[in-house]
Amino acid sequence: MAETIFSKIIRGEIPCHKVYEDAHVLSFLDVFPLSRGHTLVIPKQEVATVDQLSDEAAAAIGRALPRICRAVLMASGATAYNILQNNGAGAHQAVFHVHFHIIPKYDTGEGLGIVWKPGKLDGAAGAKLAGEIAKAI
Repeated sequence: MAETIFSKIIRGEIPCHKVYEDAHVLSFLDVFPLSRGHTLVIPKQEVATVDQLSDEAAAAIGRALPRICRAVLMASGATAYNILQNNGAGAHQAVFHVHFHIIPKYDTGEGLGIVWKPGKLDGAAGAKLAGEIAKAI
């Protein structure tokens, strides 16, 4: 994997406003926040997408993410938030190191804006796809 800005942050070569760190996870404020309290949570394992994470790194993110969300809510005063995580350029990933955005949402509208255009799942096609995904697991 190519080195990213997060590699340098993990090594301490670039400073950050750290909010949490353990052996597997680092969390810090986003320098281009969408709202007050916008926080990034990254694994120290340097991989581009979630599907490449080791079970250990994924479990560490899973343990840390809820704790950090609670802290962001408490410190920011927000009562709602989005968690955003993109995988691949086609999904709008800009830094190719796994990262989760915790983005507080405020009554002022500050935060993440989403346009959701749902389709409709066909029953037979859904059953076939679900079976294929389950088999791949």
